[in-house]
Amino acid sequence: MAEGIDAEKERSMKRILLIVNIIILAIGVCGGPLILRLYFIHGGSRVWLSSTLQTAGFPIILLPLTIAYIIRRRDFYSTTTTNAEKPKMVNMKLPLFLASSFVGLLLGVDDYLYSYGVARLPVSTSALIVASQLAFTAIFAFFMVKQKFTAFSINAVFLLTLASGVLALNSSGDRPAGESNKQYLLGFIMTLLAAMLYGFVLPLVELVYKKTNQDITFAVVLEIQFVMSLAATIFSVIGMTVISREARNYGLGETTYYVVLVVSAIIWQLGFLGSLGVIYCASSLLSGIMVAVSVPITEVLAIIFYKEKFKAEKGVSLVLAAWGFVSYFYGEYKQAKRIPNEPIPEPELAQNHSVLEP
Repeated sequence: MAEGIDAEKERSMKRILLIVNIIILAIGVCGGPLILRLYFIHGGSRVWLSSTLQTAGFPIILLPLTIAYIIRRRDFYSTTTTNAEKPKMVNMKLPLFLASSFVGLLLGVDDYLYSYGVARLPVSTSALIVASQLAFTAIFAFFMVKQKFTAFSINAVFLLTLASGVLALNSSGDRPAGESNKQYLLGFIMTLLAAMLYGFVLPLVELVYKKTNQDITFAVVLEIQFVMSLAATIFSVIGMTVISREARNYGLGETTYYVVLVVSAIIWQLGFLGSLGVIYCASSLLSGIMVAVSVPITEVLAIIFYKEKFKAEKGVSLVLAAWGFVSYFYGEYKQAKRIPNEPIPEPELAQNHSVLEP
């Protein structure tokens, strides 16, 4: 009985953690492209710099890491036993560090591809292309982590992928003024490649969680995020060429230029942290779905703030994305109602059981 109560408490805490991470993910996914586009439309032109900003906010991870360490120390000294191990500031072991660094390098490549695309595409268009990462996430998750699919999740993946594909019907119809067809097409291709690579990275992170020979707590997830972002930032800094005059010539002023850079770094870091948190609490597929369903919000915000055109193709894409979102969560709701409310063995609870289930 006590084990069942503890399991239910653990599941409830993970539900709360999942909701928090979904909110953080939505802020990053919706806000990141808007801030990044703001940089480009007012005179910013450095793709490597914008790529660096997507992970350069990693030092803020030190704050929750420090808080988590203080809590562990407090619990240790209040309930210590002779067999208890003194908490460490860093829990990550070398194999996990190396795996996280490798994933971080892939993330750095993905950041560059995405930044190149955003520099040449409207926010609403690039956001919808990025939503196609869900199809790649589903395929890679099936082969890499044996992701199980239901009719509802398959339908959601199909609809959200189709929503992105609709844009190809008129791929140059919203080309920014002064940009050639070649530049627009290259931006489209680079963004699509970024979506494909990100669709591989999400299941790869989940695979790292499953295959590592140490317990994955949320504190360890934060450490993984720190190492991944550090590796991605180093990759981008190596490729970055500094042009000191850009700040002085920025359309919104030099002070605003630096504000845009700082805010961009923070928002992107929140998005990546939320993505890893959702994978930890649920699965890489759900993380990919949440990225895809954030597209409608980004669409609306881009139209409001940047006066972008909203053509018929985007309207169809928006409806399909919303339909896919409803389909997935209705399927989760139906599945959760069929599962008996039984206690779950601790290893299964920690690694395999979805917190969406009761």
